[in-house]
Amino acid sequence: METPKIFESEYRFCLILWENEPINSAKLARLCNEKLGWSRTTTYTVIRRLSDRGVVKNENSVVTSLVSKDEVQAAEIDELVEKTFEGSLPAFIAAFTRRKSLSREEVAEIRQMLDRCDSDED
Repeated sequence: METPKIFESEYRFCLILWENEPINSAKLARLCNEKLGWSRTTTYTVIRRLSDRGVVKNENSVVTSLVSKDEVQAAEIDELVEKTFEGSLPAFIAAFTRRKSLSREEVAEIRQMLDRCDSDED
């Protein structure tokens, strides 16, 4: 199943949900008011929209996510690489590293990830 598209304001909502789920919808509305400045009706509208798209479930006034933060982030990266770099992960990494210096620790962590990918193919 393809991860549904989540827009920026919805993502900020999901960050609150992922941190607090399962959560009563009234409590979630209070948190969204505190952290995002949203009214109760705005929060309930977002819950309904995300529920209709299969991102969250609102059952008996308890809201839970149906997609994880990792799934949403991976889908966003996939879309960015496809749209901006014509599907080329090396082109994405080259552009990224031209703009940002990586620490030795970050380079080592990336090497470990690549080594794991390489060993998974054996």
